[in-house]
Amino acid sequence: MPRRSTKIVATLGPASSDPAMLEQMIRAGVNVVRLNFSHGKAQDHIDRATLVREAAQRAGLEVAIMADLQGPKIRVGVFAQGKVRLAPGQKFVLDASRSEPGDSEGVGLDYKELPRDVKSGDLLLLNDGLIVLMVDEVRGEQVHTRVKVGGELSNNKGINKQGGGLTAPALTAKDMEDIKTAMSFQADYLAVSFPKNSTDMEMARQLANVAAAPYNHRPGLIAKIERAEAIPRLEEILKASDGIMVARGDLAIEVGNAVVPALQKRMIRMAREMDRLVITATQMMESMIGNPVPTRAEVSDVANAVLDGTDAVMLSAETAAGKYPLETVQEMAKICEEADKAEYTELEADFSGKTFGRIDQSIAMGALFTAYHLGAKAIVALTDSGSTPLWMSRHRIHVPIYALTPRVATQRRMALYRNVRPLLMDTSVDRDTALAEAEGHLKSRNIVQRGDVYAITCGEPMGAPGGTNMLKICRAS
Repeated sequence: MPRRSTKIVATLGPASSDPAMLEQMIRAGVNVVRLNFSHGKAQDHIDRATLVREAAQRAGLEVAIMADLQGPKIRVGVFAQGKVRLAPGQKFVLDASRSEPGDSEGVGLDYKELPRDVKSGDLLLLNDGLIVLMVDEVRGEQVHTRVKVGGELSNNKGINKQGGGLTAPALTAKDMEDIKTAMSFQADYLAVSFPKNSTDMEMARQLANVAAAPYNHRPGLIAKIERAEAIPRLEEILKASDGIMVARGDLAIEVGNAVVPALQKRMIRMAREMDRLVITATQMMESMIGNPVPTRAEVSDVANAVLDGTDAVMLSAETAAGKYPLETVQEMAKICEEADKAEYTELEADFSGKTFGRIDQSIAMGALFTAYHLGAKAIVALTDSGSTPLWMSRHRIHVPIYALTPRVATQRRMALYRNVRPLLMDTSVDRDTALAEAEGHLKSRNIVQRGDVYAITCGEPMGAPGGTNMLKICRAS
């Protein structure tokens, strides 16, 4: 098993949909497969989920599936010629009432609310900020603009407003249908695009729980932080979610590129302090879409996210449509492994001044502290829900955490937890049998050898969720 703590999320697409390729990518280090619901129909996603589960089974590894919702389509319409070239100083009209294809003078809008969301002087950033339009005035359904930064504008390109302020709801009718599709194959995580506050996440959770109820399933919810409005409300969004994604693309367009690195560090720190997961995403290995090696800057970017304490780093177009999906995963795994080794451990500082109101949380912290000071080879958590390994994974420690669970859903969900290696094991047996089996698991994988010390946590009676109340320090026989 790899000694890499940081997990890798890879997006499935045409470049990675061949079963053999996907299996190789999982073997090379993919822990979570992202299905992008912006592309494809319901049946396509169901088929892709089957593809992922089968590839993981062949590789003998469990991976989590993350269904990434499209969110609102804040985009321009289509052009008669497919695209236009805009010159600085030129006038250009964004027209919510226009039904015919666009030309060099103006274009229709997928997002009909735009005239009500903008006023004179606002800056609109199109096509990932490559084109900048200044709003001159709003007349009825028409937004009259002047081109500040020109370039080529093609069909359905995205619109952002500098500083945020677009009122589009986070969940569209399409997203609501997509949640049902994702729950039909029990997606482990649901990523919600463009949430502005906790209400958006609470609504997504209600919809997901209702859709998942017939399957006795509960997905983890990831809030994608990509709107300026989400930043002041980070804490409430984190409370309403199981984790966040630092979605640096749209976020950078709204708040400015220069602000994002410090924000990324703040978000990672905040998520860890609140016992939430965090994924760092967008352009991490972008050059590898076309090149077999990453740039030095990309290597630093990935390593820095790891050193900041992110749970996972994410690949988008690199694995979905790039020329080198497997090589990208291999390179990323190497970078993560090296950065993990250099990670600074500060357990004493983590624990000083902290109080734990729950027995299971205290046991989790006790296991970390004891394993660290004894130089244990491993920490083993016998878990039903996965909450004990989650708490453990919020602290930096160079001792691998092995989470043994009888539930496949819990095993898959823990695939995203930093420094946690989830394994399947029946923990409903009596305590002594379970502890002996756990040691057998560690020995068969060469994690511990005779004489090695390891820590183990479990609950008595065995199999009762939320009941971790025992810490045992063992020496392998």
